[in-house]
Formats: sequence, C-alpha cells, structure tokens
Amino acid sequence: MPETLFAANTDDTSWTRREIEQQPETLRATQALLRTHQTEIEAFVAPLLARPELRIVLTGAGTSAFIGECLAPWLSKILHRPVEAIATTDIVSAPSLYLRADAPTLLVSFGRSGSSPESVAAVDLLDAQVTEAHHLVITCNAEGELATRRSGNTHVVVLPEATHDRSFAMTSSFSAMMLACLSILGGIDALDARVPAIAAGVEGVLAQCEPLVADLATRGLTRVVYLGSGIFKGLAREAALKLMELSDGAVVTAFDTAMGFRHGPKTIINAQTLAVVFVSNDPLTRRYDLDIVAELRSDGHCGALVVISAQRDDGADITIPGMEGAADADLLFPFIVPAQLFGLHVSLALGLTPDRPNASGTVNRVVQGVRIYPAA
Repeated sequence: MPETLFAANTDDTSWTRREIEQQPETLRATQALLRTHQTEIEAFVAPLLARPELRIVLTGAGTSAFIGECLAPWLSKILHRPVEAIATTDIVSAPSLYLRADAPTLLVSFGRSGSSPESVAAVDLLDAQVTEAHHLVITCNAEGELATRRSGNTHVVVLPEATHDRSFAMTSSFSAMMLACLSILGGIDALDARVPAIAAGVEGVLAQCEPLVADLATRGLTRVVYLGSGIFKGLAREAALKLMELSDGAVVTAFDTAMGFRHGPKTIINAQTLAVVFVSNDPLTRRYDLDIVAELRSDGHCGALVVISAQRDDGADITIPGMEGAADADLLFPFIVPAQLFGLHVSLALGLTPDRPNASGTVNRVVQGVRIYPAA
C-alpha cells in the first residue's frame, strides 16, 4: 500500500479499541461467571468427560473456529484424549466427512452472536445424524439462537454482556470464549489460580506495545505474516484474519508454523513484509521458533520483524511480563493483543472506520447470504 493511500482517521474512540482494552476485565469476569455456575457446568460436563469413547469437537465459524484450532491440541494433551477442531462451515458443507453416527459426540459451539446460519445448522445436523449428541454452547449473546434453543442434551454458557463485541472484528469475544472453554474442559478450579496472571499479562502488553504497532502501521507495509508453532498456529491464523478484516483486505496476510514457513510460504517475504513470530514457552518448540527468528534476521529481507515472547533473554520486541513459566495455553491471551492493536492502527492509517471497515458492505458482523441445503 503506497504512502499516498494513508489518509489517517483521527477518530480513535471506536468500540474496537474499547473491546481490545477491556480484555483484562472481561477475562476476569468470565472466570468469575464460571465459578458462579461451576456446579451446574460440571454436572453436565464431568459425566461426559468420564467416558473414554466420547468424541469432543470444537466448532465455530471464522474467529470462533480459530478458538478451536488454538485449544484442540492443548486440550488433547491435558485430557489424554483426542479433541478435534472442525469449523461449522466444514460440518455443514460436508457432514458425511465429519460426523460419525455411531460415535457419542460432544459438540462445543462458539458464537459471538450465536445466530450465524452455519452454527445453528451444525447443531441440527449433529442431532439428526449422530445417535448420541451433546452440546456445550459458549456464546456472548443471551438472545442468539444457540442460547435460546435449549434442550435436554444441551448446556448453554452465556458470557458477560461486555464480551458481546459491538465492533465488526471479534476481539474480547474471542479471548473470553477461549478462556471459558479452557476453563470448563480443563477444570475451572485449575484455571482459577492462573487467570490473575493471564489478565495481568494482557495488561502488561497493552501498556507496552502501542507505540511499536502504531509506528508499524504507518510504514506502508503491504504484506504481513504471523508465525506460531503448536497451539500458536491457530493464533497466527486469527491474527492474520484480524488484520485482513480491519484493513478491509488492503494488506495481504498469511500465517504458518515456524518450521512449515520454509516450505514455500517464505516466498511472501520482501521489503514490504512484516513478519511476526509468537515464541513458545515449551523449551523444545521455542528452539525452532528462535531458529526462524535468527534466519529472518540473517536474511535481512523483511521490511520489519516483530518477536513476541514471555522470555526476557529472547531479545523480543514485546515481552509478556510475569509469564516466563506460564503454559503456552495461557500465553494465547496476551499474545493476540499486539495483533489486535496493529489491525486497529492499520485501519485508522488507511482512513477506515475500525468498527465498520468493509466499505463495500459485502462482509457483515453477523454473516449474511448463507443458504442451508438439506443433507442427504
């Protein structure tokens, strides 16, 4: 994007900004809500998790689907069982590939509005095609279809009203639904002691990263790639989408893993490319992440390189305070904040309205134009 395209929007009182900045508060409030309703939540979930034959599928569309991509590998590890992330858009368009009639299934549905056609259709398909179907709905909207269509095989968790983002791009709704799932399936008591550090880590990033991302947003970079290994691959995908949404497609975005990046996708790197690397706290994974950082620095072809880490000795551009020993799952929350803020600043630099960046009106806050066809 040439410099002449930048006609900075000086109005930065958007819902987008407020919803990014409120995340420490909404994360704490989400965990508090889960504690309040812990007895009924665990009464529904615990008997299901006790069944080794139960299939667990995390689902949603767009950003909501990426929650599952972030959490599925981690939950598989801590629950000692496969946890799958399958987008509602995949389930609805090809149910024969993704649903198994003879497998008892818990479908965990994420929905900011809870009213997208695919979200509702995925629930209906599971009930119609799976002999034993169970539903855990995590939503930000008490009035959405997922929240109001309750039945005996369904438990609905409606998150605090503030998480029902008013802006186009999901920010606090993403982090709150992700925390809720991590807490419910990983153990509300287990996460309780970690939420203060998670929220403080988000506060620390908010306090330190704005000058950096604001400067990057004015450089006219036309390509951005986010790199993350393990669970951060899903986060890299969400970060790439945030920028694409908030720039109204003016910036080409990509995502990959640190090791996978070398196998062709690295050709995106040129003098107009920003590369952002999420560095894992896992000692082995971290070595591979730092290798790609060293390689990109040595190549010298990036327009800019930003490293985000919890470790002080990584030479990171953004360091998460107080989380040197944190689990990678906890780092998901502070790591996404610079990407959210960068998207906001790029939107403003392009003269867009961050809450409604899509000038053509062809992309909407709640998806429109979807036709649901009967499954065979």
